[in-house]
Amino acid sequence: MSAATEAPPEPRPELEVRRPALRKRLVPYWLLLPGILWLLVFFAAPLVYQASTSIQTGSLEEGFKVTWHFATYWDALGEYWPQFLRSVLFAAIATVLCLVLGYPLAYLIAFKAGRWRNVVMILVIAPFFTSFLIRTLAWKTILADSGPVVSALNSLHILDMTSAIGLTEGTRVLATPLAVVCGLTYNFLPFMILPLYTCLERIDPRLHEAAGDLYAKPVTTFRKVTFPLSMPGVVAGTLLTFIPAAGDYINAELLGSTDQKMIGNVIQSQFLRVLDYPTAAALSFILMAAILAMVTLYIRKSGTEDLV
Repeated sequence: MSAATEAPPEPRPELEVRRPALRKRLVPYWLLLPGILWLLVFFAAPLVYQASTSIQTGSLEEGFKVTWHFATYWDALGEYWPQFLRSVLFAAIATVLCLVLGYPLAYLIAFKAGRWRNVVMILVIAPFFTSFLIRTLAWKTILADSGPVVSALNSLHILDMTSAIGLTEGTRVLATPLAVVCGLTYNFLPFMILPLYTCLERIDPRLHEAAGDLYAKPVTTFRKVTFPLSMPGVVAGTLLTFIPAAGDYINAELLGSTDQKMIGNVIQSQFLRVLDYPTAAALSFILMAAILAMVTLYIRKSGTEDLV
């Protein structure tokens, strides 16, 4: 019998089974592909470019070349370490204030607001509908020397106490550390409230009833039940507040003076005014590394490593 009349080989059943199984295993990777490409183009590539910029030398007229000049990091850190410490301090104070102000409000929305819950949530989110810059400029009017806030603080002699500890200067609030911290607290307060509310809302109210049945007082119920169960929200809220606050420069630029400049102001000035791109890139990487180290340590100490 000739080859032309031979029957074609029958398909192997095991191959037909493997192909659909392989396709199913590849579906998640195909779905991840757009996100991975986005991160590569808009995150990884800029980081690589910034890293190469930080080890360059030269000038804007002559051009910059990669010379592996790592001394830029030490020079930048040695010159601008006060701004680094000030940024961490202001961000930490603003984060604590956001937690102190945001936790009771989130608790109220989650357990006490009832039918007004959506209305209160809209009021919390409403500032996001206004430009960050406009919200910060509004604080210049609120904290003006002739405004009602400063007059009230002066009548209560609060500014005398804050001036004694270095938060204000005399009888004014603008261009002081207190103004910068107030601006940071106001602008980033919703970032604290939202994750706290989300976490508190998931707590089963029957746990509070069970604590009451066991003769636990409200304070004990909060300390033993509510707060431990809300720790993921506390950690998420503090991270969402501290990280952008540490790199912020608008509040210090508009509400502070040259004595309250944060590291974000230095980076912005080095990039756009001084045009010292290697120093600006090195400062950016130092800030990123410092925040990453602090965040990692904080998450591990808080016992929520699953958030990393």
